Amino acid sequence: MAAAAAPAWAQSGATGAAGASSNRPIRIVVPFAPGGGNDVFARQMAKGLGELRAQPVVVDNKPGAGGNLGTEQVVRSAPDGLTLLLGHSGTVSINPALYKGLKFDARKDLLPVAMFASSALVLVVPASSPVRTVADLVAAAKAKPGAFNYASSGSGTGGHLTGESFAQKTGVDISHIPYKGTNPALTDVAGGQVQMMFSVIPPALALVKGGKLRAIAVTGAQRLPSLPDVRTLAESGVPGLAGFESTLTYGILAPRGTPDAFIRTLASQMLQVAATPEFQSRLDVEGAVPLLGGPADYAALIARESAKWAEVVKVSGATAE
Repeated sequence: MAAAAAPAWAQSGATGAAGASSNRPIRIVVPFAPGGGNDVFARQMAKGLGELRAQPVVVDNKPGAGGNLGTEQVVRSAPDGLTLLLGHSGTVSINPALYKGLKFDARKDLLPVAMFASSALVLVVPASSPVRTVADLVAAAKAKPGAFNYASSGSGTGGHLTGESFAQKTGVDISHIPYKGTNPALTDVAGGQVQMMFSVIPPALALVKGGKLRAIAVTGAQRLPSLPDVRTLAESGVPGLAGFESTLTYGILAPRGTPDAFIRTLASQMLQVAATPEFQSRLDVEGAVPLLGGPADYAALIARESAKWAEVVKVSGATAE
């Protein structure tokens, strides 16, 4: 119904949103470099949305400052429906607590349109490590306080803060080692230079299947289809980890002031795209699962995630430096 109604609504010009015009492209800003899951999801959404709306939809990568550069660009854009943001837990829910000098607040300056995916992390150790379970890891770390390090793709990332949350809930003394990217971090874990890492799924999965890493837990609420025999942290039986969940969530946001009618129509169309087998097959390749919801659902999720990560940042003293 939304797809059928969109052209008539667009021609009427009732909302005044330029995004309603089929002769001008909608731009989805991805605040990270090309190639990662953010980019893949945005391009798949752009493809489906463009076909559904019969309107050009393009992806524009604007990396920098942990995602803040591209996010601010969307915040400062005209609320005409032509500029959207590929939202990510880091930029929307974590960065406002992590960065002290931001001149904007993504939670207040952007309007949630729709959410479509959630991606857990995987806890990996070197294949040569004697650690085979989360209980083994916690026991070993407590036996040698300060001797265990965990890698991440950089300060302030989901892997970094998931490690901080894990340490807070289990009482282990582990040190964070930030790297400039996921691949060099995983390389050092596989080589035994670092004892553990909470990694995004695809690059870690390749090393697990190659016998370089051992996956001992995933951070989502449910096991992953790609790692069906790997328990969740909540299933580990370790005190403090019952109910543990740390996922990266993805959606689309628009500048505050974008007309409500356009937001509602766009949300309906995006959820149609996100429900297709083609879109969901891309999620599976990236180690993600569907998480579909409209503006109110996405706003509630952002509020919950923001509160959770702000507390982790406060207790840990984590910074983005």
